[in-house]
Amino acid sequence: MVAAPAGGRRTKRPVGFLVLLAVVGILIYFGIAPARGYVRYYQMKEAMQEQAGYATSLTDDDIRRQLRTKATELGLPAEAYRVTIRRRGRPREITMSATWSDTVAVLFYAFPITYRPQVRAPL
Repeated sequence: MVAAPAGGRRTKRPVGFLVLLAVVGILIYFGIAPARGYVRYYQMKEAMQEQAGYATSLTDDDIRRQLRTKATELGLPAEAYRVTIRRRGRPREITMSATWSDTVAVLFYAFPITYRPQVRAPL
């Protein structure tokens, strides 16, 4: 037979767990919108790094065309289509950058986030 706890019937409720669960839910809810923007930022930066690897055999216009296609795939604003490409002779390197802003709305507040991916690679 199982004996009852010494203090009688147990009356504590899992309030701490419910509070923790609520906090985690709120963080997930408010974090999804900004997280989507950062995922797109990292995907665009990855595409820029990939194009930098092919820079010795591609022209700047070809690179821009590829990056515009990627920006369209990601659903980025038109600002992201303006990619700056600079090639330097000494040391031989290529630099690519872009800038765009996105507005994130959370409940009754909307705030802008500016993304500035930049990639440097040797030629």
